[in-house]
Amino acid sequence: MQTLKFGLIGTGYMGKAHAIALRAAPTVFPLSANPVCELLAEIDDELASRKARELGFARATGDWKALISDPEVDVVDICSPNFLHKEMALAAIAAGKHVYAEKPLALTADDAQEMVEAAERAGIRTLVGFNYIRNPASQLAREIVASGEIGELIHFRGRHNEDYMADPELPHGWRTRRETAGAGALGDVGSHILNMAEYLTGQRIADVFGQLQTVIARRPLAEGSGTGEVENDDQAQVLLRFDGGLIGNIETSRVATGRKMGLAYTITGTRGAILFDQERMSELQLYKSEGSKGRRGFSTLLMGPEHPDYAAFSPAAGHGLGYNDQKIIEIRDLVEGIVAGRSLYPDFREAWRINCMIEAIERSHNEGGWVRVAA
Repeated sequence: MQTLKFGLIGTGYMGKAHAIALRAAPTVFPLSANPVCELLAEIDDELASRKARELGFARATGDWKALISDPEVDVVDICSPNFLHKEMALAAIAAGKHVYAEKPLALTADDAQEMVEAAERAGIRTLVGFNYIRNPASQLAREIVASGEIGELIHFRGRHNEDYMADPELPHGWRTRRETAGAGALGDVGSHILNMAEYLTGQRIADVFGQLQTVIARRPLAEGSGTGEVENDDQAQVLLRFDGGLIGNIETSRVATGRKMGLAYTITGTRGAILFDQERMSELQLYKSEGSKGRRGFSTLLMGPEHPDYAAFSPAAGHGLGYNDQKIIEIRDLVEGIVAGRSLYPDFREAWRINCMIEAIERSHNEGGWVRVAA
């Protein structure tokens, strides 16, 4: 069987999730090529060697550039902080490697566009880790919308709220600095719900009206020498106009006390509606305007083998899937796309659109009006 040898850069939370998915994907899906955990890069040789042993990689290096130039690596998997994505991805493309990167793709839309153009010129396959669209429940929601089962769409409401930065004593770090993170909550978790809005509705977000807020203005410096100013947003709310006539709104936060994985949406149509909450990720709520009025109400659909990708994990409904299973599905799609030589979704071009949306929302906040999305 053909193999695809992966080089992983970064072994934090996301790096570990990617490693789990790489090792598990062949046991879940019949793949056209076997993903191999070939080489791992970290900030120094000692950490890289330890993480390679823990995560099951054959080799390790303390130099990410050595990983990219290594002839045995077919796919460069970027799980580094945001500010490193561009340099690493451009180097990988120049070396003729396919690229799998975490979101957001880049710090700015201009940087993301440069990455898109480089990849497309080189004929490189790219995929960006907007993994929540791989959830069988959200795949089912998209099918229901596309089939017309709930009629013409008239409203989308989405949120992605978490509380990982709600503690004001958490130190100033790369996530709270513009030069290393770019946007704050809007880029980190808001990018997911922006992508989800387009994925589910099949329409493009054309215009935005945004409001941003930094709730915790200063945070302790890690070295204990006072506090530093937080340079990006803690939360945002945005009105949306889609190119197909749909209207809607989203909200996003990293300081939403009590919310752990608060990605949720409501899709309203002329003949029904869909509700979903990622904290109950194996359930979808469906309403249909049919039958007697006294018997109408939202039904709970428990994900099961009749729904997209679920059967590969479990033969019985209601047993549920988990976060890492979404990444396993993502790896399946990446491997099959590379082997077949076809475009992947969301690729660098789609992720560039998210960067354009983020910048339009920030501009809208600064100018106090509607702004057209550039992409």
